[in-house]
Amino acid sequence: MPAPRDHGWWPYLGPYGLFLVLVELGSRVPDEWVGVFRVLRVALPGLWIASAIAQGRLPELRGYRPGASGLLRDVACGLVIAALWMGPYLLVPALPRPGPEEGWSPSYFGPGNEAWAWTLRLVGFAVVTPFIEELFVRSFLLRLVDVIDTGMDFRKVPIARFAWRSFLVTVVWFTFTHVRWEWPVAVVAGVLFNLWLYRRRHIGAVIVAHAAANGAIWLAVALGPDAWRVFL
Repeated sequence: MPAPRDHGWWPYLGPYGLFLVLVELGSRVPDEWVGVFRVLRVALPGLWIASAIAQGRLPELRGYRPGASGLLRDVACGLVIAALWMGPYLLVPALPRPGPEEGWSPSYFGPGNEAWAWTLRLVGFAVVTPFIEELFVRSFLLRLVDVIDTGMDFRKVPIARFAWRSFLVTVVWFTFTHVRWEWPVAVVAGVLFNLWLYRRRHIGAVIVAHAAANGAIWLAVALGPDAWRVFL
């Protein structure tokens, strides 16, 4: 019997799907388990991606050597996206968004452990999430959409190949996988991340931009008023 064909989906679909499952489960468990699921949703998808990298199953991550100027451009792209993400809501208070009581809270590890919660949120938000999301959306989905009706292996599609179908599908996917009040800024961010991928031609550049955007949002929330915690 021939060995089953390796479709190559799991290094992308696995961490992304596992993260979504853990987020959903974490919203349904008793309060004393919330901290455990916060750790799991960072650690388990992160370990899955690290294992895939170690096994050589994410070859598109190789060869990212931007140099100082390239790295600064990638970070600058992320900072612009962070400003566009938060700016409209800070400049126009009437825009719909959750109230402060619905924002992220660092209390799930119990009193006196808020620093650990902030640190975990930084690692998850600015390190693990950019890998999970960019590998799934702009490395896997963007290529898969172009060839799913042909039977071609998506891995044969070059990274950052432009096509209107994949461009639109990934922007829509990125937008609608965020909460409803974020959709106006998520669609802009989705377009900009796609354009940055087409310009830089390496998924590593977009991961860095995404990490810079999320890191800047985390820092703004950490230094800003409690009302800004809705952005986390």
